[in-house]
Amino acid sequence: MTLKITKSDEVIEVSNICFTIYSQPGLGKTSLSFTASRPLMLDFDKGSHRAVNRKDVVQVSDWRDVAEITAADVADHDTIIIDTVGKALDSLSADIIRTSPKLGYGGALNQQGWGQLGTRFGAYLKMLRSFGKDVVLISHMDEKHDGDAIKERLKIAGGSKDLVLTDSDVIARISIFNRQRNLVFSPTESAFGKDPAGIGTMPLPEASSDASPTCLADIISTIKGKLNALSEAQIERQAEVEWFRETLPNMQSADEINGVLGRASQAGLDVKKMVAARAKALGLTFDVQAKEYAERKDAA
Repeated sequence: MTLKITKSDEVIEVSNICFTIYSQPGLGKTSLSFTASRPLMLDFDKGSHRAVNRKDVVQVSDWRDVAEITAADVADHDTIIIDTVGKALDSLSADIIRTSPKLGYGGALNQQGWGQLGTRFGAYLKMLRSFGKDVVLISHMDEKHDGDAIKERLKIAGGSKDLVLTDSDVIARISIFNRQRNLVFSPTESAFGKDPAGIGTMPLPEASSDASPTCLADIISTIKGKLNALSEAQIERQAEVEWFRETLPNMQSADEINGVLGRASQAGLDVKKMVAARAKALGLTFDVQAKEYAERKDAA
């Protein structure tokens, strides 16, 4: 099999993401998730009825209720919500023990069982994303005291928390500042976060706001847009680097070098260093006042 390599000047399109949202109870995680694009909730927590804007729901009593989900089942939806991921993992754990009793002891997973849990849940998320869907994982928050500090953690048993943190493209928490709910993406010393689009913190609209019905759909669209724009910018920058790498060796005069100084400045520090190295190789000197290169006065 030939190794499939994505070249540095080829687009890696972000078409769907896995987005984890967590907070204390009562801050509207479930209601927010229903503002995603054409959502379908796998309701392990049995709390969807409390949402102010409930959409399509599968009420899950047993992992077998959703284990055989297919692309056809979710053809009319763009977003799959798992609420909560902690309860989903509990349900999957029970299914592992049911089908493989040797992987449990006293109703709990043993070490091998935890490994199986990670493998199966990771495969399940990968399958949902293979359907072309965004996946939203909802989690309760747990507080852990570390001296005088309080650290916010996902309320997920055992090592499964690390699985969720690893598989999530984006992680944000709902926090209240000055009576305003905010979605906080940035990680801190006391809280989880994953912010590949550089959003930082954003206020969440009130339920009565015109922006509320499509809030999470708009956020996910913004994240994808920024990630794909980053890819395009990287491609453009790589193209500039390659142009300078190929062109500079053919330049032989100060006029030629000076003609690309503005372009090099836009291309970045590494390109500017390439230009400076070529100028040095040609024996040119830099005139600080004129801000351009000149032939050495003692040149023959």
